[in-house]
Amino acid sequence: MKKFIEGSMAVAEIVKFCRPQVISAYPITPQTHIVENLSQMVADGEIRAEFVNVESEFSAASVVLGASATGARTYTATTSQGLALMAEVIFNIAGMRLPVVLTCANRALSSPLSIWNDHQDSMLVRDSGWLQLYAEDTQEAVDMHIQAYRMAEDHEILLPVMVCMDGFRLTHTFEPVEIPSQEDVDKFLPSYKPLYYLTPKNPLTFGAFAEPDKYMETRYMIHEAQKKAKVMIERIAEEFEKSFGRYSGGLIEPYRVEDASIVLVSMGSITGTFKEVADEMREKGKKVGVLKVRSFRPFPDEEIYDALKNVENIAVFDKNISLGSEGILCSEIKAAFCNKEKKPGVNGFIFGLGGRDMGKERIKEILERIEKEKVDMEFVDLKKEIIGGIGEF
Repeated sequence: MKKFIEGSMAVAEIVKFCRPQVISAYPITPQTHIVENLSQMVADGEIRAEFVNVESEFSAASVVLGASATGARTYTATTSQGLALMAEVIFNIAGMRLPVVLTCANRALSSPLSIWNDHQDSMLVRDSGWLQLYAEDTQEAVDMHIQAYRMAEDHEILLPVMVCMDGFRLTHTFEPVEIPSQEDVDKFLPSYKPLYYLTPKNPLTFGAFAEPDKYMETRYMIHEAQKKAKVMIERIAEEFEKSFGRYSGGLIEPYRVEDASIVLVSMGSITGTFKEVADEMREKGKKVGVLKVRSFRPFPDEEIYDALKNVENIAVFDKNISLGSEGILCSEIKAAFCNKEKKPGVNGFIFGLGGRDMGKERIKEILERIEKEKVDMEFVDLKKEIIGGIGEF
Protein backbone atom coordinates (compact mmCIF):
# COMPACT_ATOMS: atom_id res chain seq x y z
CA MET A 1 0.00 0.00 0.00
CA LYS A 2 1.35 3.44 -0.95
CA LYS A 3 1.06 6.10 1.78
CA PHE A 4 2.00 9.76 1.99
CA ILE A 5 3.78 9.47 5.29
CA GLU A 6 6.46 11.02 7.50
CA GLY A 7 9.78 9.19 7.34
CA SER A 8 9.82 8.35 11.06
CA MET A 9 6.29 6.97 10.95
CA ALA A 10 7.17 4.87 7.88
CA VAL A 11 10.11 3.35 9.78
CA ALA A 12 7.88 2.64 12.79
CA GLU A 13 5.34 0.95 10.52
CA ILE A 14 7.92 -1.34 8.93
CA VAL A 15 9.58 -2.17 12.25
CA LYS A 16 6.14 -3.24 13.48
CA PHE A 17 5.82 -5.60 10.51
CA CYS A 18 9.26 -7.07 11.29
CA ARG A 19 7.74 -8.35 14.58
CA PRO A 20 10.37 -7.35 17.16
CA GLN A 21 9.78 -8.92 20.56
CA VAL A 22 11.68 -6.34 22.63
CA ILE A 23 11.98 -2.62 21.84
CA SER A 24 13.90 -0.19 24.01
CA ALA A 25 14.93 3.38 23.27
CA TYR A 26 15.34 6.80 24.82
CA PRO A 27 13.81 9.76 22.95
CA ILE A 28 16.26 12.19 21.36
CA THR A 29 15.78 14.60 18.44
CA PRO A 30 15.41 13.75 15.54
CA GLN A 31 14.81 10.09 16.39
CA THR A 32 11.89 10.64 18.80
CA HIS A 33 8.98 10.17 16.39
CA ILE A 34 10.12 6.64 15.52
CA VAL A 35 10.02 5.27 19.05
CA GLU A 36 7.07 7.46 20.04
CA ASN A 37 5.00 5.75 17.35
CA LEU A 38 6.32 2.31 18.25
CA SER A 39 5.50 2.78 21.92
CA GLN A 40 1.94 3.74 20.96
CA MET A 41 1.66 0.66 18.73
CA VAL A 42 2.76 -1.55 21.63
CA ALA A 43 0.30 0.15 23.99
CA ASP A 44 -2.52 -0.32 21.47
CA GLY A 45 -1.71 -4.00 21.04
CA GLU A 46 -0.62 -3.65 17.40
CA ILE A 47 2.74 -5.26 18.24
CA ARG A 48 3.19 -8.23 20.54
CA ALA A 49 6.34 -6.81 22.06
CA GLU A 50 7.76 -5.47 25.28
CA PHE A 51 8.58 -1.75 25.10
CA VAL A 52 11.11 -1.03 27.83
CA ASN A 53 11.29 2.59 29.01
CA VAL A 54 14.77 3.52 30.20
CA GLU A 55 16.60 6.50 31.62
CA SER A 56 19.31 6.78 28.93
CA GLU A 57 20.55 5.48 25.59
CA PHE A 58 23.21 3.45 27.39
CA SER A 59 20.40 1.61 29.18
CA ALA A 60 18.41 1.17 25.96
CA ALA A 61 21.38 -0.48 24.25
CA SER A 62 21.92 -2.65 27.34
CA VAL A 63 18.28 -3.79 27.28
CA VAL A 64 18.38 -4.89 23.64
CA LEU A 65 21.75 -6.56 24.23
CA GLY A 66 20.29 -8.64 27.07
CA ALA A 67 17.08 -9.40 25.21
CA SER A 68 18.92 -10.45 22.06
CA ALA A 69 21.18 -12.70 24.12
CA THR A 70 18.05 -14.60 25.26
CA GLY A 71 17.05 -15.20 21.63
CA ALA A 72 14.55 -12.37 21.15
CA ARG A 73 14.29 -10.22 18.02
CA THR A 74 15.11 -6.69 19.16
CA TYR A 75 15.05 -3.10 17.95
CA THR A 76 16.32 0.29 19.07
CA ALA A 77 16.93 3.72 17.59
CA THR A 78 19.08 6.70 18.45
CA THR A 79 21.10 9.63 17.13
CA SER A 80 24.07 11.89 17.85
CA GLN A 81 24.91 12.13 21.56
CA GLY A 82 22.62 9.18 22.21
CA LEU A 83 24.71 6.96 19.96
CA ALA A 84 27.85 8.32 21.60
CA LEU A 85 26.44 7.35 25.00
CA MET A 86 25.64 3.87 23.62
CA ALA A 87 29.15 3.39 22.24
CA GLU A 88 30.44 1.03 24.93
CA VAL A 89 27.44 -1.26 24.51
CA ILE A 90 27.52 -0.91 20.71
CA PHE A 91 30.93 -2.60 20.71
CA ASN A 92 29.67 -5.27 23.13
CA ILE A 93 26.66 -6.11 20.95
CA ALA A 94 28.88 -6.73 17.93
CA GLY A 95 31.47 -8.60 19.99
CA MET A 96 28.78 -10.95 21.28
CA ARG A 97 27.51 -11.44 17.68
CA LEU A 98 23.97 -10.33 18.55
CA PRO A 99 21.69 -9.51 15.57
CA VAL A 100 20.24 -6.24 16.88
CA VAL A 101 18.80 -3.74 14.38
CA LEU A 102 19.20 -0.03 15.13
CA THR A 103 17.97 3.03 13.27
CA CYS A 104 20.42 5.94 13.40
CA ALA A 105 18.71 9.23 12.58
CA ASN A 106 21.98 10.88 11.62
CA ARG A 107 22.73 14.13 13.46
CA ALA A 108 25.82 16.20 14.26
CA LEU A 109 27.78 15.63 17.45
CA SER A 110 28.47 18.24 20.12
CA SER A 111 30.17 20.53 20.90
CA PRO A 112 28.85 23.02 19.85
CA LEU A 113 25.33 21.65 20.11
CA SER A 114 23.60 20.97 16.80
CA ILE A 115 20.38 19.11 16.15
CA TRP A 116 20.85 19.08 12.37
CA ASN A 117 22.08 16.39 10.06
CA ASP A 118 25.51 15.09 9.24
CA HIS A 119 27.14 11.64 9.48
CA GLN A 120 29.60 12.23 12.30
CA ASP A 121 27.58 10.15 14.79
CA SER A 122 27.48 6.87 12.90
CA MET A 123 31.10 7.32 11.80
CA LEU A 124 32.03 7.45 15.50
CA VAL A 125 31.27 3.71 15.77
CA ARG A 126 32.25 2.65 12.26
CA ASP A 127 34.85 0.20 13.60
CA SER A 128 32.57 -1.44 16.17
CA GLY A 129 31.68 -4.45 14.00
CA TRP A 130 28.16 -3.33 13.04
CA LEU A 131 27.01 -3.40 9.43
CA GLN A 132 26.18 0.17 8.34
CA LEU A 133 23.67 0.95 5.59
CA TYR A 134 22.83 4.49 4.40
CA ALA A 135 19.44 5.38 2.87
CA GLU A 136 18.89 7.94 0.13
CA ASP A 137 15.16 8.35 0.78
CA THR A 138 12.42 7.06 3.04
CA GLN A 139 11.48 4.22 0.71
CA GLU A 140 15.01 2.93 0.85
CA ALA A 141 15.07 3.30 4.64
CA VAL A 142 11.86 1.24 4.91
CA ASP A 143 13.17 -1.49 2.63
CA MET A 144 16.56 -1.58 4.35
CA HIS A 145 15.00 -2.42 7.72
CA ILE A 146 13.34 -5.56 6.35
CA GLN A 147 16.61 -6.62 4.74
CA ALA A 148 18.60 -5.68 7.85
CA TYR A 149 16.91 -8.36 9.96
CA ARG A 150 17.57 -10.97 7.26
CA MET A 151 21.27 -10.01 7.21
CA ALA A 152 21.73 -9.77 10.96
CA GLU A 153 20.00 -13.04 11.78
CA ASP A 154 21.65 -15.15 9.08
CA HIS A 155 23.75 -17.78 10.85
CA GLU A 156 26.67 -17.07 8.51
CA ILE A 157 26.70 -13.40 9.60
CA LEU A 158 25.24 -12.86 13.11
CA LEU A 159 26.19 -9.21 13.30
CA PRO A 160 24.09 -6.19 14.28
CA VAL A 161 22.92 -3.78 11.58
CA MET A 162 22.64 0.01 11.72
CA VAL A 163 20.26 1.58 9.21
CA CYS A 164 21.29 5.22 8.83
CA MET A 165 18.85 7.86 7.58
CA ASP A 166 19.49 11.60 7.50
CA GLY A 167 17.90 13.34 10.46
CA PHE A 168 15.08 15.77 9.62
CA ARG A 169 15.81 15.51 5.89
CA LEU A 170 14.28 12.02 5.94
CA THR A 171 12.89 11.48 9.44
CA HIS A 172 10.63 14.55 9.41
CA THR A 173 9.72 14.92 5.74
CA PHE A 174 6.62 13.42 4.11
CA GLU A 175 6.98 11.28 0.99
CA PRO A 176 4.90 8.73 -0.91
CA VAL A 177 6.16 5.39 0.42
CA GLU A 178 5.19 1.85 -0.50
CA ILE A 179 4.51 0.07 2.79
CA PRO A 180 4.31 -3.71 2.26
CA SER A 181 1.71 -5.84 3.97
CA GLN A 182 2.34 -7.90 7.08
CA GLU A 183 1.79 -11.03 5.00
CA ASP A 184 4.46 -10.05 2.46
CA VAL A 185 6.98 -9.16 5.17
CA ASP A 186 6.32 -12.48 6.92
CA LYS A 187 7.06 -14.36 3.69
CA PHE A 188 10.37 -12.56 3.26
CA LEU A 189 11.42 -12.40 6.91
CA PRO A 190 10.89 -15.67 8.82
CA SER A 191 10.81 -15.87 12.61
CA TYR A 192 14.19 -15.52 14.26
CA LYS A 193 15.80 -18.84 15.15
CA PRO A 194 18.85 -18.05 17.30
CA LEU A 195 21.90 -20.26 17.03
CA TYR A 196 23.13 -19.45 20.55
CA TYR A 197 21.10 -17.95 23.38
CA LEU A 198 20.90 -17.86 27.15
CA THR A 199 18.80 -20.63 28.65
CA PRO A 200 19.09 -22.69 31.88
CA LYS A 201 18.77 -25.82 29.75
CA ASN A 202 22.08 -25.14 28.03
CA PRO A 203 24.15 -22.62 30.05
CA LEU A 204 26.43 -20.35 28.01
CA THR A 205 28.59 -17.32 28.72
CA PHE A 206 28.42 -14.19 26.53
CA GLY A 207 31.15 -11.56 26.50
CA ALA A 208 33.51 -13.50 28.72
CA PHE A 209 37.01 -12.38 29.68
CA ALA A 210 39.44 -13.07 26.81
CA GLU A 211 43.15 -13.48 27.44
CA PRO A 212 45.73 -12.36 24.83
CA ASP A 213 45.80 -15.84 23.27
CA LYS A 214 42.09 -15.57 22.34
CA TYR A 215 41.08 -11.92 21.85
CA MET A 216 42.56 -11.41 18.38
CA GLU A 217 40.62 -14.38 17.04
CA THR A 218 37.33 -12.73 18.01
CA ARG A 219 38.25 -9.65 15.94
CA TYR A 220 39.26 -11.90 13.04
CA MET A 221 35.92 -13.73 13.09
CA ILE A 222 33.95 -10.46 13.05
CA HIS A 223 36.13 -9.25 10.17
CA GLU A 224 35.46 -12.44 8.21
CA ALA A 225 31.70 -12.15 8.91
CA GLN A 226 31.80 -8.60 7.52
CA LYS A 227 33.41 -9.93 4.33
CA LYS A 228 30.74 -12.62 4.03
CA ALA A 229 28.10 -9.93 4.52
CA LYS A 230 29.14 -8.29 1.24
CA VAL A 231 27.85 -11.32 -0.65
CA MET A 232 24.81 -11.61 1.61
CA ILE A 233 23.78 -7.97 1.15
CA GLU A 234 23.71 -8.40 -2.63
CA ARG A 235 21.87 -11.71 -2.43
CA ILE A 236 19.21 -10.40 -0.06
CA ALA A 237 18.69 -7.31 -2.25
CA GLU A 238 18.03 -9.58 -5.25
CA GLU A 239 15.59 -11.69 -3.24
CA PHE A 240 13.90 -8.51 -2.02
CA GLU A 241 13.44 -7.35 -5.61
CA LYS A 242 11.80 -10.66 -6.54
CA SER A 243 9.43 -10.42 -3.56
CA PHE A 244 8.57 -6.71 -3.64
CA GLY A 245 9.26 -5.62 -7.21
CA ARG A 246 11.99 -3.04 -6.51
CA TYR A 247 15.74 -3.18 -6.05
CA SER A 248 16.30 -1.24 -2.87
CA GLY A 249 19.50 -2.55 -1.38
CA GLY A 250 22.91 -3.79 -2.39
CA LEU A 251 26.34 -2.33 -1.74
CA ILE A 252 26.45 0.53 -4.24
CA GLU A 253 24.21 2.13 -6.86
CA PRO A 254 25.86 3.59 -9.98
CA TYR A 255 23.88 6.24 -11.87
CA ARG A 256 24.95 7.16 -15.41
CA VAL A 257 28.50 6.05 -14.60
CA GLU A 258 29.24 3.88 -17.66
CA ASP A 259 30.47 6.71 -19.91
CA ALA A 260 31.06 9.39 -17.26
CA SER A 261 34.23 11.45 -17.09
CA ILE A 262 33.40 12.87 -13.63
CA VAL A 263 31.49 10.97 -10.91
CA LEU A 264 30.02 12.40 -7.72
CA VAL A 265 30.30 9.97 -4.78
CA SER A 266 28.47 10.19 -1.46
CA MET A 267 26.02 8.52 0.94
CA GLY A 268 22.53 9.41 2.14
CA SER A 269 19.95 11.91 0.95
CA ILE A 270 22.34 14.18 -1.01
CA THR A 271 22.59 11.54 -3.74
CA GLY A 272 19.13 12.47 -5.01
CA THR A 273 20.36 16.03 -5.61
CA PHE A 274 23.50 14.68 -7.26
CA LYS A 275 21.39 12.70 -9.74
CA GLU A 276 19.52 15.88 -10.72
CA VAL A 277 22.83 17.70 -11.21
CA ALA A 278 24.14 14.84 -13.37
CA ASP A 279 21.05 14.99 -15.58
CA GLU A 280 21.27 18.77 -15.98
CA MET A 281 25.00 18.68 -16.73
CA ARG A 282 24.49 16.04 -19.40
CA GLU A 283 21.97 18.31 -21.10
CA LYS A 284 24.92 20.69 -21.49
CA GLY A 285 27.09 17.94 -22.94
CA LYS A 286 29.12 17.11 -19.83
CA LYS A 287 29.31 13.46 -18.90
CA VAL A 288 28.63 13.41 -15.17
CA GLY A 289 27.63 10.35 -13.16
CA VAL A 290 26.81 9.51 -9.56
CA LEU A 291 27.85 6.64 -7.31
CA LYS A 292 25.80 6.08 -4.20
CA VAL A 293 27.49 4.07 -1.46
CA ARG A 294 24.76 2.21 0.43
CA SER A 295 26.97 -0.05 2.52
CA PHE A 296 29.78 1.65 4.43
CA ARG A 297 30.44 -1.45 6.53
CA PRO A 298 31.27 -3.79 4.99
CA PHE A 299 33.03 -1.37 2.66
CA PRO A 300 32.57 -2.33 -1.03
CA ASP A 301 36.11 -1.54 -2.15
CA GLU A 302 36.28 -3.94 -5.09
CA GLU A 303 32.80 -2.99 -6.28
CA ILE A 304 33.69 0.71 -6.17
CA TYR A 305 36.93 0.07 -8.06
CA ASP A 306 35.10 -1.85 -10.78
CA ALA A 307 32.47 0.89 -11.11
CA LEU A 308 34.91 3.83 -11.24
CA LYS A 309 38.17 2.49 -12.68
CA ASN A 310 37.58 4.08 -16.11
CA VAL A 311 36.54 7.49 -14.79
CA GLU A 312 38.88 10.49 -15.11
CA ASN A 313 37.88 12.29 -11.92
CA ILE A 314 35.94 11.44 -8.76
CA ALA A 315 34.47 14.02 -6.40
CA VAL A 316 33.85 12.48 -2.98
CA PHE A 317 31.49 14.43 -0.71
CA ASP A 318 31.68 13.61 3.00
CA LYS A 319 29.17 14.69 5.67
CA ASN A 320 31.88 13.94 8.20
CA ILE A 321 35.54 14.54 8.85
CA SER A 322 38.29 12.60 10.56
CA LEU A 323 39.72 15.68 12.22
CA GLY A 324 43.36 16.21 11.31
CA SER A 325 42.98 14.01 8.23
CA GLU A 326 40.11 14.18 5.70
CA GLY A 327 36.62 12.90 4.94
CA ILE A 328 36.25 9.27 6.00
CA LEU A 329 34.51 8.07 2.84
CA CYS A 330 37.18 9.83 0.77
CA SER A 331 39.94 7.99 2.64
CA GLU A 332 38.21 4.68 1.98
CA ILE A 333 37.75 5.51 -1.72
CA LYS A 334 41.45 6.36 -2.05
CA ALA A 335 42.38 3.09 -0.35
CA ALA A 336 40.21 1.18 -2.83
CA PHE A 337 42.48 2.40 -5.64
CA CYS A 338 45.79 1.69 -3.87
CA ASN A 339 47.99 -0.79 -5.72
CA LYS A 340 45.55 -0.80 -8.64
CA GLU A 341 46.48 -0.29 -12.27
CA LYS A 342 43.87 2.40 -12.93
CA LYS A 343 43.69 5.40 -10.59
CA PRO A 344 41.21 8.22 -11.25
CA GLY A 345 41.84 11.60 -9.69
CA VAL A 346 40.13 11.61 -6.26
CA ASN A 347 38.91 15.01 -5.06
CA GLY A 348 37.66 15.34 -1.48
CA PHE A 349 35.05 17.75 -0.14
CA ILE A 350 33.63 18.16 3.37
CA PHE A 351 30.07 19.51 3.22
CA GLY A 352 26.86 19.75 5.18
CA LEU A 353 28.34 19.54 8.68
CA GLY A 354 25.72 20.59 11.21
CA GLY A 355 23.05 20.60 8.50
CA ARG A 356 24.47 23.32 6.21
CA ASP A 357 22.84 23.25 2.77
CA MET A 358 24.68 22.77 -0.51
CA GLY A 359 22.54 23.57 -3.53
CA LYS A 360 22.73 22.35 -7.10
CA GLU A 361 24.42 25.49 -8.42
CA ARG A 362 27.21 25.15 -5.87
CA ILE A 363 27.72 21.51 -6.87
CA LYS A 364 27.97 22.56 -10.53
CA GLU A 365 30.61 25.17 -9.63
CA ILE A 366 32.63 22.47 -7.88
CA LEU A 367 32.38 20.22 -10.94
CA GLU A 368 33.68 23.00 -13.18
CA ARG A 369 36.59 23.56 -10.81
CA ILE A 370 37.54 19.86 -10.81
CA GLU A 371 37.91 20.04 -14.59
CA LYS A 372 40.69 22.60 -14.07
CA GLU A 373 42.47 21.47 -10.88
CA LYS A 374 42.70 18.67 -8.34
CA VAL A 375 41.31 19.26 -4.83
CA ASP A 376 42.80 16.98 -2.18
CA MET A 377 40.54 18.07 0.69
CA GLU A 378 38.42 21.15 1.14
CA PHE A 379 35.54 22.38 3.30
CA VAL A 380 32.68 23.63 1.14
CA ASP A 381 31.52 27.21 1.86
CA LEU A 382 33.43 27.99 5.05
CA LYS A 383 32.51 31.35 6.60
CA LYS A 384 35.84 33.05 7.14
CA GLU A 385 34.41 35.75 9.37
CA ILE A 386 33.46 33.08 11.93
CA ILE A 387 36.88 31.42 11.71
CA GLY A 388 38.51 34.78 12.30
CA GLY A 389 36.37 35.39 15.36
CA ILE A 390 37.35 32.05 16.89
CA GLY A 391 41.01 32.67 16.12
CA GLU A 392 40.94 36.05 17.88
CA PHE A 393 39.31 34.45 20.91
